[in-house]
Amino acid sequence: MSIRKGLVLIVEDDPNIAALQRLYLERDGYRTETVEDGPAGLEAVARLAPAAVVLDVGLPGMDGVTLCRRLRERDDWTPVLLVTARGDEADRILGLELGADDYLTKPFSPGELVARVNAVLRRGARPAAAAAVHTAGRLRVDPARHTVHVDGTRVEFTALELSLLAYLLEHRGQVFTRTQLLDQVWGDSAHRDHRVVDVYVSQIRGKLGDASPIRTVRGVGYSAAAGEPA
Repeated sequence: MSIRKGLVLIVEDDPNIAALQRLYLERDGYRTETVEDGPAGLEAVARLAPAAVVLDVGLPGMDGVTLCRRLRERDDWTPVLLVTARGDEADRILGLELGADDYLTKPFSPGELVARVNAVLRRGARPAAAAAVHTAGRLRVDPARHTVHVDGTRVEFTALELSLLAYLLEHRGQVFTRTQLLDQVWGDSAHRDHRVVDVYVSQIRGKLGDASPIRTVRGVGYSAAAGEPA
């Protein structure tokens, strides 16, 4: 018998897809609840306090991207795994910018879904030692309080943006490949487009401007150096 895990909320209007997701998540030890539209999903997150949300983009009533934005606007950082159609690149990028923790592109294997849910929950369960406050020049990052400040002014960061920035600062001076960052920050590199790392680095640099400590090491990957510009 699988070890019982937390509750995963599935927000999916296709009953066949939802049933398959439930089957594999429950087989892995999760409890599940399913709702079929965006407004019901927003209400269910507040009522059930799930460990994670598997959120389809194409929902009736309120699309998944809007639902994700509503959650983050009310300072709800429940891990969100966004499910999109293959051609919905704009929705995927917008969802990540609004605070989704990861995404899956249809069609996907149920095993990959379970692996992604496990990965986002592992990221949220890191030991306190990894949550030390980091400073770099004008930048101050406090993972435990989920805050980023530049010159004392708060800059809004998604959970995954903050995790990536904090990881690089924790290992400043060390150069990481995209595969290494996917393994260490996202939780796995299998079946992932490595360009997602570039998307997140670009978002971090856009928010921090010349206070960004992230450097591109051409032909290798990324590193962080204290007080240096991007």
